Amino acid sequence: MGPYACIPEQSLWGLIPMIVYIVLAFMPRLSSIAAVFLACVVGFFLTGQTPAMFGSLITESLGSTLGLIGLIIMMGAGLGELMTESGVSHTLVCWVINGIGVKTQKRAILALMVVTVLVCGLLGTLAGGCAIIAPIMIPVVAAAGIKPATVGAVFQSAGETGIIWGPFSGPTVTLLALTGLGYGGMMLWAALPYGIIWLIVIYFVALHIQKDPKYEEQYELSDGEKEAMQITSVMKRTTLAFLAVFLGLVIYSLVTKQGTAYTIFVMIVLMLVVSVFSKKSLGSSMRSFSSGMASMAETFFMFLLLNVLMEYVSYGGGFEALGELFLRFVGEGSRALVVVFGTLVGSFGINGGAVAQLQVTHDLFKGALELTKVPMEVWAIALICGSRVTSSIYPGSNMLAPMGLARSKSLKAMLLGGWAVSMVSLLFIILWAYIGMPVFFPA
Repeated sequence: MGPYACIPEQSLWGLIPMIVYIVLAFMPRLSSIAAVFLACVVGFFLTGQTPAMFGSLITESLGSTLGLIGLIIMMGAGLGELMTESGVSHTLVCWVINGIGVKTQKRAILALMVVTVLVCGLLGTLAGGCAIIAPIMIPVVAAAGIKPATVGAVFQSAGETGIIWGPFSGPTVTLLALTGLGYGGMMLWAALPYGIIWLIVIYFVALHIQKDPKYEEQYELSDGEKEAMQITSVMKRTTLAFLAVFLGLVIYSLVTKQGTAYTIFVMIVLMLVVSVFSKKSLGSSMRSFSSGMASMAETFFMFLLLNVLMEYVSYGGGFEALGELFLRFVGEGSRALVVVFGTLVGSFGINGGAVAQLQVTHDLFKGALELTKVPMEVWAIALICGSRVTSSIYPGSNMLAPMGLARSKSLKAMLLGGWAVSMVSLLFIILWAYIGMPVFFPA
């Protein structure tokens, strides 16, 4: 606490900056970074900080877990920019289309799902991935009679799945840092089961939208969009090299149990591989990489401010006081209730971006998790659900961007898909907490 603190230490008053952030994050006209900044201002005065203390805290935040995550997200955007320019993303999409064979509507939906998961997972972005996929996939699925409303619904849920599976995405990196799990363990116990549920549900939702006459939108393609996609020999060679090195680095990471910082090395190596095999000069590749990083500068700064916010709450002992209050309410043995409650709070009570939601939810329940000894394998899937449901049940950027890129105007279809995958996943987590956790992780 600073010399001019307005609140006592170790009390629920310490949660005021966090409450301010949660309230502001739900305001549609206020950006996420503005919400974090204003909450930090409140925390600054409540905890009695000085300008020098604030500067020191920003400096410390550069070396914090959130600072590292922010850097990784920036580098992921840089690699995505280079993959797009070199044709790696385009080539992967074409190979999936040719491999599945889009001859029926069911196959077209499956191809769309696979492509969306793959590209959004590798690039670590929903809107960016769909923006790359849309001009390539829309002519293909349109020929099979797929509706824009169907494409929009699939874009969002499959894209969200790709993000929780992608090794370089912000939510994945954050989840690994918070839980201490390795990528393989996180995928096995949390991301894979959760993502598979979403993909199965959205597949049947897509079939329903296709059959429902209420969704009347149809694609009207220009002559240019009907032309066949071209893949050059350089693009093929670059993509093969990228996949080989990528798989090799992932396998090495799983075998040697590398930490979060290893991701930085992976992305630099992949940047060099794409540069060499696409015959781009190193300078040109570095400029493309840096350009992509620059697009995420705001996100990086937001993570630094988010770390400052968490520290202010910690100064006031807000997290510890909340944990004690929660345990008095549910009892020390209620592991399942902690998991369910954490999932619901993350899903319906916190907004402001997936990474921020992960961090806030984890910190709010950290004390209860330690005392009830909830295994991180179970808590990981609760965090995933809490961070993904919010953007699927409320019309926000993660819903409107894929809808627009799919050339759809049917918000009803987007909400149908989002609520369907969300409610099924919430039901799964409740059953997993009360039935699965005692079987696989006995107290």
